[in-house]
Amino acid sequence: MSRKYFGTDGIRGEVGQFPITPDFVLKLGWAAGCVFAREGRSKILIGKDTRISGYMFESALEAGLSAAGVDVLLTGPMPTPAIAYLTRTFRANAGIVISASHNVYSDNGIKFFSGDGTKLPDSVEQAIEAQMDLAMTTVPSAELGKARRIDDAAGRYIEFCKGTLHNRFSLKGMRIVLDCANGATYHVAPKVLRELGADVIEIASSPDGVNINDACGATDPVRLQKVVLAENADLGVALDGDGDRIMMVDHQGEVVDGDEILFIIATAQQQLGEFEGGVVGTLMSNFGLEQALKRRDIPFVRAKVGDRYVIEQLQQHGWVLGGESSGHIVCGQLTTTGDGLVAALQVLKAMVDREQDLHTLKSGMYKMPQTMINVAMPRKLDPMQQDEVVAAVREVEAELGQRGRVLLRPSGTEPVVRVMVEGEDEGEVKRLCSELAQSVEKSLRTLAS
Repeated sequence: MSRKYFGTDGIRGEVGQFPITPDFVLKLGWAAGCVFAREGRSKILIGKDTRISGYMFESALEAGLSAAGVDVLLTGPMPTPAIAYLTRTFRANAGIVISASHNVYSDNGIKFFSGDGTKLPDSVEQAIEAQMDLAMTTVPSAELGKARRIDDAAGRYIEFCKGTLHNRFSLKGMRIVLDCANGATYHVAPKVLRELGADVIEIASSPDGVNINDACGATDPVRLQKVVLAENADLGVALDGDGDRIMMVDHQGEVVDGDEILFIIATAQQQLGEFEGGVVGTLMSNFGLEQALKRRDIPFVRAKVGDRYVIEQLQQHGWVLGGESSGHIVCGQLTTTGDGLVAALQVLKAMVDREQDLHTLKSGMYKMPQTMINVAMPRKLDPMQQDEVVAAVREVEAELGQRGRVLLRPSGTEPVVRVMVEGEDEGEVKRLCSELAQSVEKSLRTLAS
């Protein structure tokens, strides 16, 4: 399907620049409302992260939905995965999240969930885009949608998170540094960990509208590493601005990324006899993850980059665990989308069940050195359609053998081709990546001339 507005993860951009403007979001709310109103009287739940622009877009969406005759439930600041959960529990027709995830505060976006807490089907996104092309109208006054705030949204989500563990599970005696990225988890994540018995040291949990993801959170765990060491903590947990990504830090101050988190969860569940199926990663997942899972007879497949594609592969295979190196982890047996806090609890469960620290748990997976070089692309094309590039790739693959892999991937957001090489030897990887990037650049330059 060719989308005019929707990307792989909703609509996102700089505030004040089309399409992230109040008038566009007003009409988007109306268009979505019209589509869902075809099913009869509908209600849609709206949540947001802590960006200052969230107030503006919340009001715009509310007005547009009301004009279409749709009732609105407002949660205020809540993590993206919480909206997926609350949409289901309130039996809403859809959920909307106002967030640009891990981006800077001057960006924002609109993301939709179906009534099941999953991504909207392509057909629904297509219907919303078609409705956007029509003139905006308003239903008769007696049919306008009503809006109300959900006062116990945070409490409901906190109980949901704790409910993903057995009722005797305890973190008593564990010292955890928690980085909330000054984002949507600031008022729920600390309570979940404390109510489970942990000693929690909070950082980046005082949002002011502009400090979200600013030198903190899952995309920048440097401060978390320092605090874990300074506080002699057992580990650190970093969430991103909307709570759907996670990075962790072990007691030695080493970052534990999404690939290692997938490995820890899968192997811990396998040891307990609770794991079925396999694991879905992405094209960017470290080759070391694939090898480590293979040694334990756990199937592994790669999806295109993006949580939408990870979830599609999980559904196709009938599996439940998947994610990305960036920390977007889907525990499908527990929830319908990536949830940083739920993933953290699964890792903590592994630590408690196996009586091992985080550093020991991750040591079963060796992360292979990886080098990536961006090569400018004069126009949108597939470099693997060029004979010279194919030959260069095969030459590198032959040299690596079974000790690594090569990936060429056109960027979805920049006019570049990402050239990536992984292997056992860091020096060899850097050399091969540089040589391959030069071959790709030469071929693309010839095409452009």
